[in-house]
Amino acid sequence: MLNTFKALADPCRLRLTALLLAGEFTVQELTGIMAMGQSRISRHLKILTEAGILSVKRQGTWSYFRVGDGNTFFAAIRTTFERDMAALPDRQRDLNAVAGVLEERRRRSREFFDQHARQWDDLARTLLPVPEYRQRLLELVPHGGTVLEIGVGTGGLLGELAVRAEKVIGVDHSPAMLEEAGRTVTDNGLTNIELRLGEMAHLPLSDAAGGCLVANMVLHHAADPAAVLVEFRRVLAPGGTLLLADLARHERESAREQLADQWLGFEETELQSWFAAAGFATAQSERIDAGNGQESVLIVRASITE
Repeated sequence: MLNTFKALADPCRLRLTALLLAGEFTVQELTGIMAMGQSRISRHLKILTEAGILSVKRQGTWSYFRVGDGNTFFAAIRTTFERDMAALPDRQRDLNAVAGVLEERRRRSREFFDQHARQWDDLARTLLPVPEYRQRLLELVPHGGTVLEIGVGTGGLLGELAVRAEKVIGVDHSPAMLEEAGRTVTDNGLTNIELRLGEMAHLPLSDAAGGCLVANMVLHHAADPAAVLVEFRRVLAPGGTLLLADLARHERESAREQLADQWLGFEETELQSWFAAAGFATAQSERIDAGNGQESVLIVRASITE
């Protein structure tokens, strides 16, 4: 308890803790958000991490700090802390700066996909090969009703989804990608598909818009994956199902620049905690193991109660 009080007995460390309750950020991002030097930020992060208030997730050469679960006393007072964060000095400025960092992450992703839309399928297969998993993903898609596909890309799944669903609504944040997907729809005479432009963290969909949501290899591009899962939960109807396929944790650092990946895959336990926090009742995952030179894939089927 004493170590917790000592760690939090500084205005900067209070601000840092409040910021990291809103997401995961690197030292470089935090220096920009708080307008402080790197050495000062690093010192405060070290104190908070040693106290168990923060934890570090290493992704290749990047380290993301977040509020951890290693301090039972802070966990006990966390609800009160979150309730009173609005009274912290510079709180609104900090929140505005956080929004700016997240928007910058999204901007880089949009620009990349707009630039590489036509070459995307070949680029992804070449630079980050994965075992064949799509048939297993499609087997889990229920028949009938409205299926939402978030991150349609060039439309590679749309034909299969159109056979299974009464209606498919596809969303992507890249106009160039949507144009490619539109060609796929037209060339294959798919009449039950609607395409929409929008961000996965702010979907252009009403509450309970569909009974099944498919997110194929998109979460590792999200600026804030945990917040995206909350948004996915919003647009699913009661009793609905989220089907997610994404990369298992890997160490291909080059994927950041070559494929605009924000995250180098995910741990199963990490995804499970995010699904629970987003309000999903169950989340069952299976791993499609990698072949030679490939990266493993996680398929998660999550549901919400009626």
